[in-house]
Amino acid sequence: MAKRSRSKRRQDTAGRTPPPSQPDASPAPRPALGLKTSALLAIGAGALFFLAATGLSWLRAPNAHRQPAPAVESTFVGSETCSGCHQTEARLWLASQHRHAMAHARAESVRGDFNDATFDYAGTRSRFFRNNGRFFVETDGPDGKLAAFEVKYTFGVDPLQQYLIEFPDGRIQALSIAWDTRPKNAGGQRWFHLYPGAAVNSNDPLHWTKPSQNWNFMCAECHSTGVHKSYDPATDRFKTSFAEISVGCEACHGAGSRHVAWARGGKSPDSPDKGLAVRFDERAGVSWTSNPTTLLPRRSAAHALLRKEVETCGLCHARRGQLSEDWKPGHWLSETHRVSLLDRQRFEADGQMRSDEEVYNYAPFKLSRMYAMGVTCSDCHDPHGGSLKAAVDDVCAQCHAATKYGTEAHHHHGAASPSLTCASCHMPLRSYMVVDRRHDHGFRVPRPDLSMQLGVPNACNDCHRDNSPEWAAETITGWFRPQRHGYQTYAGAFAAAWREQPDAQAQLASLASSPDVPALARASALAELPAPDIDLARRVLADPDPMVRLGALDMLESVPVAQLWPLVSPRLSDPVRGVRMRAAELLASLPPAQRPAADNEAFARAAAEFVDAQKLNADRADARATLGNFYARQGNPAGAEAEYRAAIHLDPSFSAAAINLADLYRQLGREGDGERVLREALARSDQDASLHHALGLLLVRQKRLDAALEELQRAVVLDPAQARYAYVYALGLHSAGRRDDAAAVLIESLRRHPNDPDALSAMIAFSREKGDLATALAYAERLAGLYPGDRGLAEMIKQLRQ
Repeated sequence: MAKRSRSKRRQDTAGRTPPPSQPDASPAPRPALGLKTSALLAIGAGALFFLAATGLSWLRAPNAHRQPAPAVESTFVGSETCSGCHQTEARLWLASQHRHAMAHARAESVRGDFNDATFDYAGTRSRFFRNNGRFFVETDGPDGKLAAFEVKYTFGVDPLQQYLIEFPDGRIQALSIAWDTRPKNAGGQRWFHLYPGAAVNSNDPLHWTKPSQNWNFMCAECHSTGVHKSYDPATDRFKTSFAEISVGCEACHGAGSRHVAWARGGKSPDSPDKGLAVRFDERAGVSWTSNPTTLLPRRSAAHALLRKEVETCGLCHARRGQLSEDWKPGHWLSETHRVSLLDRQRFEADGQMRSDEEVYNYAPFKLSRMYAMGVTCSDCHDPHGGSLKAAVDDVCAQCHAATKYGTEAHHHHGAASPSLTCASCHMPLRSYMVVDRRHDHGFRVPRPDLSMQLGVPNACNDCHRDNSPEWAAETITGWFRPQRHGYQTYAGAFAAAWREQPDAQAQLASLASSPDVPALARASALAELPAPDIDLARRVLADPDPMVRLGALDMLESVPVAQLWPLVSPRLSDPVRGVRMRAAELLASLPPAQRPAADNEAFARAAAEFVDAQKLNADRADARATLGNFYARQGNPAGAEAEYRAAIHLDPSFSAAAINLADLYRQLGREGDGERVLREALARSDQDASLHHALGLLLVRQKRLDAALEELQRAVVLDPAQARYAYVYALGLHSAGRRDDAAAVLIESLRRHPNDPDALSAMIAFSREKGDLATALAYAERLAGLYPGDRGLAEMIKQLRQ
């Protein structure tokens, strides 16, 4: 289970996080967690047999030709059934981390010290002990008081193991104190907290009893097989179930009953698909060779656009949110999940994953040259054991000739001790969950020059910490050549956007338009564009990769819906569910009477899928608020109010729901109710700048200017990184006659955000009002650098110069 970050709440739920106004062949039984079903759940050995279930079943009727039976939904049979035929794969799987992803807490599965061991954290001494063969922890519960909780399940096995605790309402929570399973001489065999630099107590959103540590939503889909969350919003209870407790064969290959029926029915040649859900045949008949002249690797056949193996592995090895439980292996992940794009919280500008910001391997790999050339997961990893197919350098040497790349002339580290591997320079390690060191799968060349320009890390200085990036860049230049661009060439564009540079729009648009750039980077560039680009959207909305189409839809969010409909409505019938849903979300506010009649049916279908996705995640405050936003757009204030209130009930710290509810009340003329909602939220979360800002705006509307200024100022103090807060506060000060104070606030904000157009515009107006035309001209010229084609701005500059 990934550690949740304090810096950014999980936002990969169905849709997008809602912004504040102004996201044998019989089926194995699927028991509910918490019942005494260990004999059913511990299904035993199995194989991730590479080809699994669906397709046609064939019946043999007496005195008749074989006829295809009606398609029947394939059901789960369990890994033990698979292992009967696929014994080699089963032996590999039995020793894999997939097999131990989750287990009942028993003597053979628990790795931690439960011999009355203690661990101190944030003023709480937790005790781990046994009682009658069961495992317990005494620690701070949801009310902050010490209590004993039984450990029901183990979670993971290496390099750490977490422990799951079940509550009477079916909620299963992951304890934040974990056991370091590494050897003692490597720093392991100890209890440690996943947030060592914080002091997480029962009031903190990251506490182990809070939604951010909930197994049913956060973890279950990837640590078990055939999971159904089964949350009942009416009772706020879970009845989560799974077909197999750990990651079994059918987690990757799909439910296997139809394949088993084919195998047991004599392997009829009339069933060409063998009852399989997917054929992982991307590597069938494919070889890699080296060009005899350049020794560069080349694939014997081109790869398909849809990489079935990568999308299937991405189900769990991607940062994503679930839209539907109807996942099928070998399909686009965007069909049933919303995959996170590149953002500044989790990625460096060049696409490297940040330490302690969990992104898994899907995104970095899809950004790599390896992926672009057709490499797939099982080229390097055994798909059943999960380990590398050989030693690191030998895996690379499958394609990269050792005579060229395995020499000191290439790596220049012949004297290094311990000796380096290819991964040392091309797959730098980053730490997650304190002790989990993982390789970045971007397969990039070291770029210390980018460290100099943009501050991103590089593999050279990961080791040579006492030397500067300038030293590393000079050394690299001496070894190779001055210009070494590598494959990931988009760092400058994302850095420009994240630094609010004037040329960010042009750089990102150019990046999004380039067919040579990885689709994930193009999609991220579209979503990052400061202003919508309709012409660009028109081109990329037909891109063959669904993530690019999704990025284009994200970019269009601020465009008026009447203008949006002709452009976006074709995506209501997109072949990928995630795209259809996003299109319906954008178009929801156009009344039915104003829609083309021909589009109504497509909209209704896509809107139903969107609503179903939010209802699937009805245990999450952000999904409830997202649905509230959708209802508000459709002119359903009662539905919106109910969803916002449900979101607040589920997670009182989720401020977006309170802000959106208050804004709904504003639209309904119920400002008093809105103020009450915001003040109740502030009583729980007084350090939330967005709540103070929203309350300040409400008080401005009520003409309570002194009280409003206090709230607006508080927002600026709590979150000075938000340029909008400073701008609004400055306008309030100006309205109160405090013109010098207003200018001082904007000047300070412009130090942080030198290209903020709102602040620049306001400073032009303030300076002209004071008669300081020289200062007004200087700000106007800065603003013109952001909008060089603005004729009105050009005319203003001309007047100021005169």
